[in-house]
Amino acid sequence: MSERPKRAARPVKLNVLNEPKDSYTGGKSSLCPGCGHDQISNVIISAAWENGIEPHRVAKMSGIGCSSKTPAYYLGQSHGFNTVHGRMPSVTTGAYAINKDLLYIGVSGDGDSASIGIGQLIHAIRRNMDMVYIVENNGVYGLTKGQYSATADIGSKKKKGAPNKTQPIDLCALAINLGCTFVARSFSGSKKQLGALLKAAMSHKGFALIDVISPCVTFNNNDESLRSYGYVKDNQADLHSVGYIPHFSPLEQVEVPAGSYRDITLHDGSTMRLETISEEHDISDAVAALGALHKADAERKHVMGLLYFDGEKPALDDDLDLHDTSITEMGEDILRPSRAKLDDVIAALRG
Repeated sequence: MSERPKRAARPVKLNVLNEPKDSYTGGKSSLCPGCGHDQISNVIISAAWENGIEPHRVAKMSGIGCSSKTPAYYLGQSHGFNTVHGRMPSVTTGAYAINKDLLYIGVSGDGDSASIGIGQLIHAIRRNMDMVYIVENNGVYGLTKGQYSATADIGSKKKKGAPNKTQPIDLCALAINLGCTFVARSFSGSKKQLGALLKAAMSHKGFALIDVISPCVTFNNNDESLRSYGYVKDNQADLHSVGYIPHFSPLEQVEVPAGSYRDITLHDGSTMRLETISEEHDISDAVAALGALHKADAERKHVMGLLYFDGEKPALDDDLDLHDTSITEMGEDILRPSRAKLDDVIAALRG
């Protein structure tokens, strides 16, 4: 009996850097099976790989919580810092001031960001620090047995206990009011939309906040929960269809949509394309963005897509007038000035 011919091995797909996707993966997840956070980690891997970002040029920042465990599951060749509860924005600010050439990807949860760390988040936003800030938002403290977090919707009920009666904090509305330059909301189950938003956020210069509804399968995925997989899928209100065209793909070679669309040029030359745009929503209008959030809240829906964008506001390094060369790349002749130089500086300060 003749042996069946062996199938030829599939060729390994490479990105623009000739790197396989495996170069962007991390360790095995220890989260609950079905957790929305794992889906977000997979999207981060794909976004970084498709954008052609060198893994060693990324710094993964996190705080405390189920969400903050996830940086171990992606970009294993990147830098990482797991900070204390709620203090990730401050640690990132210090790292950024020393080495602004890295891409900072912060991953936090609704407890980490909307409660103990909300003051840290507020100041990172208003300074327009150049980073991607992902909130893995499930409405509960999954690491400490599922208590309601500060983002839990009124009337939402988890698997055990009474419905939530406390007014929630909408992190997207907060960010818009603070002048955040890139504000979006998505769903861990919307891989295509989240991927496009994340790739665009990586190409943006300034603070990019993406609030991702990420159901907790253990404590908050029941029918009475407004953040369950079923409820979000049935009550997702998309503002538009989001696409992304990297700077290394000629825009003129991309098929033009049949309907209405708007192209947004990002800092690195990439393009974010919004299709089937609602005439009621202008992404450059903060009042319209807040209106969309309030309307969705009144209808007990979750509005999704790019809510607000400002590509003109100076980022933190411009405001601080940081040197073009990061401190980590400077030589001793600059970092250790001579006695004469120090005397000149002291004299200038004394007037």
